[in-house]
Amino acid sequence: MKESPESLVVDPGLDETIKKLTPERIQQVVNHVFDKECSARLQVYVNTCVHCGLCADACHTYISRDRDPDFSPVGKVKRTIWELIKRKGKVDGQFIRMMSRIVFTECAVCRRCSMYCPFGIDIAYLLLVGRRICNLLGVVPQYLQDTTNSHAVTLNQMWVQQDEWIDTLQWQEEEAQAEIPSARIPLEKEGAEVMYSVIAPEPKILAQLLGNISQIMTVAGIDWTMPATDGWDNSNMAMYSGDFEVMGRVERLHWETAARLKVKKIVMGECGHAFRGAVYDGPRWLGWQYPPIPMVHAIQFYYDLLTSGRIKIREKYKEPITVQDPCNTVRGLGLGKKLRYIMNEMCEDFRDVTPRFEHNYCCMAGGGTINCGPPWKRSRMVSNRVKAEQLKATGASIICTPCHNCHSGIEDIVGFYKLGMHVKFISEILVEIMEIPEELKT
Repeated sequence: MKESPESLVVDPGLDETIKKLTPERIQQVVNHVFDKECSARLQVYVNTCVHCGLCADACHTYISRDRDPDFSPVGKVKRTIWELIKRKGKVDGQFIRMMSRIVFTECAVCRRCSMYCPFGIDIAYLLLVGRRICNLLGVVPQYLQDTTNSHAVTLNQMWVQQDEWIDTLQWQEEEAQAEIPSARIPLEKEGAEVMYSVIAPEPKILAQLLGNISQIMTVAGIDWTMPATDGWDNSNMAMYSGDFEVMGRVERLHWETAARLKVKKIVMGECGHAFRGAVYDGPRWLGWQYPPIPMVHAIQFYYDLLTSGRIKIREKYKEPITVQDPCNTVRGLGLGKKLRYIMNEMCEDFRDVTPRFEHNYCCMAGGGTINCGPPWKRSRMVSNRVKAEQLKATGASIICTPCHNCHSGIEDIVGFYKLGMHVKFISEILVEIMEIPEELKT
């Protein structure tokens, strides 16, 4: 049988680590995960599935790859988790390498397929079980593992040191003051209404977004703060690499930082997976029923600012624009209508996508797939041809993506498929078109 292009990709995180595995170690880890970490839920899902294949046409990877059954959700589960159960964990290193490739690079765990399962099986959960096994065996794509290592050492995913963090905030405060002289990024303010939470790509490569939020908070009159200590990053790629121990450390520090500052709520910036990690996966691993402090996503926050009149639109954005529904805040949280309200309030020529809301296609960057790095980029692009076709069909020139993974993933799609479009966050549009009161201009 001819090998697929994906199986020939070189990744030391898979190729070198499997050399250290023994059949005994593999079986021990598989049985531990099956018996101690997920037993009842796993058994219910596996026994309930009737192999109907209705999940297949819900998967962007399957559709984009000319409906190759190996790339269907049920096909991915059948080749990985079902085989492990069938063989009782008696597999070799090459099997684990294949499983790692499938669960990390061929599925973004977006959960679109689960919406179409007649029994509501969480197929993404089954593939996350595969990731957990791969993580405990040390077989994780090298670039993704590096982000987890960064979380473990620096408590953020991009090795940002504490002095770099503070310097960047001060720099962006100065940038914001060029537009609004009274703009601030208040640090370590106890008892503020809001702690603003971001992810590491902002101070590392998209610092202007911090200046944007300073302007927005100032115009809206929000009493807010940001921490000067570790605990500011909430991206948590460890959640998707299967390292739940590091995931728990990151989330605990984040919530403890907010508690130390005695804030009333947290506003999560424009990132979907970070919201999921903070509100759902992280707290549950820590044994919490609910997070200790309320958190709202940026979509909800901007919606509230616009509907309350705390932010007014001076002049609507002119260019033809469409939008991406981040999986973890629209499919997972139901913010699709509020996102459309924001787009229509901000934009003169908003062109929606089809399908939309919770039925929208994943960008194939979330779930840790984009963090698997350059070796897997082409595979990721081929797996999302359907997204490129969807975006092109809108005729828009701008794509608004209120999520960092969506932003980076769709930038890749635009370049790979030569769509000639540009990608923006909500805040980038909002600071351009919002009304600044006269008293704030001097």
